[in-house]
Amino acid sequence: MTTYTDKGEKPLRGRFVRFHHITFWVGNAKQAASFYCDKMGFEPLAYQGLETGSREVVSHVIKQDKIIFVFQSALNPGNEEMGEHLIKHGDAVKDIAFQVEDCDFLVKTALERGAVVVKEPWVEQDSHGRVKYAVIQTYGDTTHTLIEYLQPYKGLFLPHYREPLFRDPLLAKLPPPGLNFIDHIVGNQPDDQMVPISDWYQKCLMFHRFWSIDDKQIHTQYSALRSIVVTNYEETIKMPINEPATGKKKSQIQEYVDYNGGPGVQHIALNTSNIIQAIEKLRERGMEFLSAPDAYYVTLREKLRTAKIRVKEDLDHLQKLKILVDFDDKGYLLQIFTKPVQDRPTLFLEVIQRNNHFGFGAGNFKSLFEAIEKDQDARGNLTVITPEGSAQAFR
Repeated sequence: MTTYTDKGEKPLRGRFVRFHHITFWVGNAKQAASFYCDKMGFEPLAYQGLETGSREVVSHVIKQDKIIFVFQSALNPGNEEMGEHLIKHGDAVKDIAFQVEDCDFLVKTALERGAVVVKEPWVEQDSHGRVKYAVIQTYGDTTHTLIEYLQPYKGLFLPHYREPLFRDPLLAKLPPPGLNFIDHIVGNQPDDQMVPISDWYQKCLMFHRFWSIDDKQIHTQYSALRSIVVTNYEETIKMPINEPATGKKKSQIQEYVDYNGGPGVQHIALNTSNIIQAIEKLRERGMEFLSAPDAYYVTLREKLRTAKIRVKEDLDHLQKLKILVDFDDKGYLLQIFTKPVQDRPTLFLEVIQRNNHFGFGAGNFKSLFEAIEKDQDARGNLTVITPEGSAQAFR
């Protein structure tokens, strides 16, 4: 595991401020938004559709504290772009939006350095204010929308969005989990694409390497991964980039790439200040999580006996909820991962609490991999990799 202190190039002008929102392209935006509200504790925030004058695409926007998800679907037959995306990827993340300052400069710099600009900067406005946008292509079919507020925006979300048409009265009766903000967003790549993609972020968006780990450190009996985390100069946006490493069987990273039809967002980590409360509430709401074996907690207790830090939370409680712990000499983090949130074994979510620890759970990757491999085997996808590189069933 390597932590980097060199922040690299500081943009001459402008900056990336934070994650603004995540856009999903799905088959049924209304139902997808409802799932995240019911299971994950989001609330309806805004809407755009036929009733607001949007004739081609419907958007349901949901929010929890600083986390905003947008679910979009095509309204008409013949929408080839959204239709092909859905056929290829299933319900998936299409866009990761960043709030920025000086959008024009950032786009100009990215373009000069080889980035593909999907849509040049443009401005939208309504009675609540003016907002500038631009769209840049990143890995696979994923894009980044850059959003600059040209003045304080006073609307619900962005120009031309209205109040939701319906607010489910059931939501007020469900226990609030208390998720606060997007901690990081992980992108899975095919083999040998991790370095080129992380280099792209460094070159085109002026990000820098924050953390990395290789397959010598992250492996199980069967499979392995490599990961590089890139971040903006202020280190408010963290983007781990994963790729599979050769193992005896198909890596869960490769399984993702196969079922997603290429690279894409593997998981979204949501930060909370009280993970025990959050997971209790999310389990009450019916959210499914991966389970670490009890042996994990036996080993954890042994390691913590000689550790320089003390975990404040009750270990028995963490074990009951299947929350994982990773630590170093300065602090610790608590984390847990959901099962995939759609039928394809692609996107899932993470809930994370940090206590003076800025890593990504390297100490838990092996346990996470083993838990995923258990489900992977149930799906018939924990297959042997032959010397020729093809997969065959393992029995």
